Amino acid sequence: MLTRTDLRGRVPSPAELRATLPRAATDVEHVLHQVRPVIEDVRDRGVQAVQEYTARFDAVTPETVRVPHAALSRALDELDPQVRAALEDSIARARAVHADQRRTDTTTQVVPGGTVTERWVPVARVGLYAPGGLAVYPSSVVMNVVPAQMAGVESLVVCSPPQAEFGGLPHPTILAAAALLEVDEVWAVGGAQAVAVLAHGGTDTDGTELTPVDVVTGPGNVYVTAAKRFLRSVIGIDAEAGPTEIAILADHTADPAHVAADLISQAEHDVLAASVLVTTSADLAESVDAALAEQVPSTKHTERIRTALTGVQSGCILVADVADGLRVVDAYAAEHLEIQTENPSEVAARVRNAGAVFVGPHSPVSLGDYCAGSNHVLPTGGCARHSSGLSVQSFLRGIHVVDYSEQALREAADHVLALADAEDLPAHGQAVSVRFAR
Repeated sequence: MLTRTDLRGRVPSPAELRATLPRAATDVEHVLHQVRPVIEDVRDRGVQAVQEYTARFDAVTPETVRVPHAALSRALDELDPQVRAALEDSIARARAVHADQRRTDTTTQVVPGGTVTERWVPVARVGLYAPGGLAVYPSSVVMNVVPAQMAGVESLVVCSPPQAEFGGLPHPTILAAAALLEVDEVWAVGGAQAVAVLAHGGTDTDGTELTPVDVVTGPGNVYVTAAKRFLRSVIGIDAEAGPTEIAILADHTADPAHVAADLISQAEHDVLAASVLVTTSADLAESVDAALAEQVPSTKHTERIRTALTGVQSGCILVADVADGLRVVDAYAAEHLEIQTENPSEVAARVRNAGAVFVGPHSPVSLGDYCAGSNHVLPTGGCARHSSGLSVQSFLRGIHVVDYSEQALREAADHVLALADAEDLPAHGQAVSVRFAR
C-alpha cells in the first residue's frame, strides 16, 4: 500500500531529500485570490458580510455570531459523561505541562546604574479557531485555550463553524469543551470569514460588540490558512497549518501492527494526510504492508484512509541504519515523529527537527492528540525545521525595559557617538550629547 523508496547505500543531501521526500501539496497561494474579497468585504461591511458568507458556505445563518451563554451551559449539561471525564483529564494534563512553560521576568545589570529587564507580557486578546469539517475537534479547543490561559491572556474567543443540524450553533461538543474551560465567548463562524471578523471585529446582529483580537491560533482548512497569511500584518498567527503528517522511524524491533495502526490514525484525518515510514528493516516494511492490508478495510473511514496512504504524500523509505534514518526524518521535519527502535530514548535525543517526538512503543501520536499533556497544534509541511508547536510562549511578548542612570549613560556616550557617526546618523549621537551639554 505504501510506495517504497530504497535509500540503502546512499542518503541524498538535505536539499535533495527536501525535494524528493513524500509531502502533501497545499497551494495556499492558489486560493489567496478567493479569500481576499471575503476578507475585504468583512472588513467593510462587518457582520452582514459574515452572515452572508456563512449562509453560502455553511448553509445556515445563526441568529447572532456570538453563541448565547445558555447554549454553552446546555451543551455541557448534555455532554456524555465519559467524554466529559476524558476532556477534564485532557485539560488537567495540558495545564500541568503548560504551567511549567510560563517565563519569568529577568533583570540584567549591564553596568553599575544600567539595567535591562526582559518582561514577559501576555497579549490582551486572542481568537482560537476550532475546525468543524470532516470531524469535530473539542481537543483543539483544549490545546488552544490552555496555553493562552496559562500565559495570562485575559480575553479569549473561540470560533467554530455553525452546523445546520444544530440550529446554526457550533457542534455541541465544541461548546461543552469551551464551557469546561470557562470560556464564555464563542462565535459561530468558520472559514476565511472567521479569521476576517476576528481581525477586524464588528457589531453583532443584536448590537453586541465583537471585539477584534491580537492573535489568531488554531488549525483550519486551506481557506483559513490563506486568510491567516493575508491578515498576518493585522494580527499575529501561530502558523500556516497544512495537512497532518506522521513519520515513524523504526527498526526490526518495532511491532508492525503498532506501526500500521499509527500510520492509519493520521491518514484518518484527511485524504491529504501524510503517513511516512522510515525503516532499517525490509522485513518490517513487508510486515507493515501486510498489517495495513488487514487493518484498513476494518476502519470506519476506509476510503479516506486508503486514499491518504496511497497518495504521493505517503510512503515507506528504506535506510541502511538508524543514523541514516535520523538524517531522513530531520530533513522531513515531521509534525509528529514516532521513534520505534532499540534504545528509543537515545535515538529520540538525537532528533533535531520535529513538531513533537513520541518515544517507544507506548507513546503513540493519538496519545499526544488527546491526553499526553503535550500540545497537538504543531508545525506541518517541514516547518518544524524552524518553528515550534503552540505553547505558552505563543501568547507572550518579550519587552525590554532599559533603565540607565546619568553616570551609566555618560560612560556609554562616547561609544554611542562613535557608532552614530559610523552609521551617518548624527542625530542619534546628539540625543545623547545634548544631555551633557550644560
